[in-house]
Amino acid sequence: MIDNKKGFLYLIPVPIDQNSKEPVLVEKHQKIVEQLDFFVVENEKTARFYLGAFNLHKPIHQLHFEVLDKFTTQEEIKIFLAPLLKGRNIGLLSDSGCPAVADPGSKLVALAHDNNIKVIPLIGPTSILLALMASGLNGQQFKFHGYLPSDKNERIKKIISIENESKKNNETQIFIETPYRNQHIFNALIENLKKQTKLCIGLDITSENEFILTKSIADWKKEIAIDLKNKPCVFLLQS
Repeated sequence: MIDNKKGFLYLIPVPIDQNSKEPVLVEKHQKIVEQLDFFVVENEKTARFYLGAFNLHKPIHQLHFEVLDKFTTQEEIKIFLAPLLKGRNIGLLSDSGCPAVADPGSKLVALAHDNNIKVIPLIGPTSILLALMASGLNGQQFKFHGYLPSDKNERIKKIISIENESKKNNETQIFIETPYRNQHIFNALIENLKKQTKLCIGLDITSENEFILTKSIADWKKEIAIDLKNKPCVFLLQS
């Protein structure tokens, strides 16, 4: 059972475009965030930049920030629960988009559930679902794989495997990559997928340079090369 004497963990979406300071929350959710004192964030600089656009109830330098990234240990995350256990609310922010989706913040959410703490997700953008919406691929059945293997040979095996899985289950397969590897992933997809397989590229979603396009592999091979390097990108395929 949820313990109402404990604080609430609010999952706070931020803009996908990290250069944007424009709030992505509805007004009633903005008011919740503006009253918080404690934040657990993936990147403190990014979080402070975004929160600076809010009408905060106290100066931002008086707020308390803890960093939860891929290097944070489980023991450190347990310490972050302290305000919640004392009845104080906490806001969880990712570096981009929705927290706890392809994001280390999910570890704090899991601990909150283990401690009967109420978790409240606020409405906001996620590049994964926005790309799926705009892809024209199967939105009834889909699977998110996170990141593909960094090893070249293992990556090719995975690409072939998820293409076969897509055909067998009639599923859209979705994955992401670190921006500096995007071009290598795209090249591997073009070289190893079957010509009739559909591939969608969702690039810089919600920014001024947003690019979302779905084509067959055969048609992608006819395209003038696109530059994906160092840009946030979502890949979707359906065989």
